Amino acid sequence: MAVYAGARRRSALVHGRPTRVAMRGSTAADEQPLPRRRARTAVRAGRRPGRVGFALGGIALAFLLGLFSLAQTVRVSATSYDIDRLIYERERLTDDRQELVSDLSRLGSEPAMRKLAFDQGLSQLAGALVVPAR
Repeated sequence: MAVYAGARRRSALVHGRPTRVAMRGSTAADEQPLPRRRARTAVRAGRRPGRVGFALGGIALAFLLGLFSLAQTVRVSATSYDIDRLIYERERLTDDRQELVSDLSRLGSEPAMRKLAFDQGLSQLAGALVVPAR
């Protein structure tokens, strides 16, 4: 078995701290536990981790903002359409009211009513008929 300076022995039974490999001529006092080294994360080819995730998050945010803007535009268009429809309805009702007022003015007089009755086939009574009371 080759022994390298600074190599650590791992015990299969105990998952404790590794000890320094004993070299020839060393005693049990020399086999003290070594302090743990801090684990280093791998750096991939000089890139920062999470750049792809950051880009995808930015794309998703831009999509959501565009969708929100589209929803607001559709809502404004629908409201504008409703306002135009209500304005048209009000104008139509105003025209109908004006026509009815005109008809009442024209037909409210006695000669107009007499002419309308003659047009419908009615005739004027010959004389007044008096019915005696009993």
